[in-house]
Amino acid sequence: MKKTLLAAVSISVAAYAYANTQSSDSAALINQQCKISAEAVVTLKGLRYGNTSIRKDVSSLINTHLKTLENREEAQKALNLMVDDKSIDAATLESKYCS
Repeated sequence: MKKTLLAAVSISVAAYAYANTQSSDSAALINQQCKISAEAVVTLKGLRYGNTSIRKDVSSLINTHLKTLENREEAQKALNLMVDDKSIDAATLESKYCS
């Protein structure tokens, strides 16, 4: 339980801190959000979260930090692909789904 809480807090703090440095959905912010999503997916998979819980938790990060609806939808698509992917390595997910 401590690992789960620590992982969730760490991911949330990193995402929040980065998002607050940006005034709009820049390409850098979108790319950073994708990387954070990949890290979160891998971490939560390692903690044996269910796919629905992973989608819900990471989706809330995406919706909080990306302002443009189109960007949120693209991030959600990438998230769904990451969750369904069998890989448990963040770098692999980033290379596949973060452009």
